[in-house]
Amino acid sequence: MSTGDDGVRVVAGRAEVVRELRAAGPLLAAVRAPVPARPPWLTAALNVDAAGRWPRPRPVAVVVDRGVTGPAGLAALALRGAGPRVTVALLGDGLPVPPGTPPARLPVRDDAAAARLAAGVLELLDSLRRPWTLRLTGLPMGDPTLRALGRLRPEAAFANARSARLVDVLDAAGEVVRSTAARDLERWLPGLLAREPDPRGRAFLRAAARLHAAIGQLELAVVADGDRLRAGLLTLADDAGRHPWWGWSDAGGLGREMGAPVVTLTLRGGPGERLSRRTGSR
Repeated sequence: MSTGDDGVRVVAGRAEVVRELRAAGPLLAAVRAPVPARPPWLTAALNVDAAGRWPRPRPVAVVVDRGVTGPAGLAALALRGAGPRVTVALLGDGLPVPPGTPPARLPVRDDAAAARLAAGVLELLDSLRRPWTLRLTGLPMGDPTLRALGRLRPEAAFANARSARLVDVLDAAGEVVRSTAARDLERWLPGLLAREPDPRGRAFLRAAARLHAAIGQLELAVVADGDRLRAGLLTLADDAGRHPWWGWSDAGGLGREMGAPVVTLTLRGGPGERLSRRTGSR
């Protein structure tokens, strides 16, 4: 762990990052962070990556301290070092999230904390000994830390994409059984996940579904013909409402509609990058 004079800390390691995520619970609640930006979800992501194949991502948290009231800012990141370049992304990037709304957050108390958090992220990147790519995706428009990063590094590239929301109209596909019971989830989960081709995504769906069912934040909906699954849907629920998350159907009943914009920031740096920008080479 390292701490700067401005009260910004960098911590590395799974247990340490989990500790910081839990300490940031009040901050995440204050900014009304969605389920995929909350400690249970991100802890599941950490556990899945820790059990995956080498090379495993290195979890790191950049933390803006604020005394006894908890952190004023947090960036939970994953560093992937395969190949000559380090890729730095938000923790949980690339995992199945509820479509239609920005799933990620860089929670901060105010604009001052956002500026300190952005500077801390750049200091972390500058400490790397290899070329790096920072790619922060899944964030909402107007995110204050992204704005601060853009001011500090004007060469950063921003991209906006319109997401597509998953619409639950399974009641039109046949008799639907909806349940929040863990035993029903265990019955249908193997057949439901058999349609997910990515091993990492499948492992995460299994772990996150079980975890959120245990804390009362998951609904399973199935359309079945006896023991044969014809459609299945996982839906997350929190104070903001219901969020259809992941599923498939051979009987119809799952639609799509336009969702909210999602922002991505991409920035490159490290040894050799300044020279390549001057010469135009990559």
